Amino acid sequence: MSRAMCPGSFDPPTNGHVDVIKRCLSIFDQVVVAIVANPSKSALFDSIERTAMLEELFKDESSRLEIHAFSGLLVDFAQEKKVDVIVKGLRAVSDFEYELQMAQMNESLAGINTLFLPTNPEYGYLSSSLVKEVARMGGSVDGLVPPMVAAALKERYA
Repeated sequence: MSRAMCPGSFDPPTNGHVDVIKRCLSIFDQVVVAIVANPSKSALFDSIERTAMLEELFKDESSRLEIHAFSGLLVDFAQEKKVDVIVKGLRAVSDFEYELQMAQMNESLAGINTLFLPTNPEYGYLSSSLVKEVARMGGSVDGLVPPMVAAALKERYA
């Protein structure tokens, strides 16, 4: 059985995140979504809220998908969850440069491989940071995030 891990902050989950997770579900037997506590960023939604959003978005895949928030080293969490590979979505060359360095560090620390999954071109420009900025300024985030996430953003910035 193959197990992959999709790590990210998911603050908030975007349609790009959903796409990458769905594509992983089409490739791997089991997928672990790892919600990273990033101390260098201040989160709009706490880890409990982000977990709940993702659980709702993927409730039909609950037998093949686990969603967990964690802090600490990704490779330690990956080993704890017995994953075979870490999957990272890439939007642009700038993502690749950063993610390549992280992948090499993860392989050096724990021998775990990283698979880079190019983003669907439809979502190549999309980031949680941009979505939050649009929502904060009162713009529509329809089509950028799932409807339930759009509602949560609207409520948060009301």
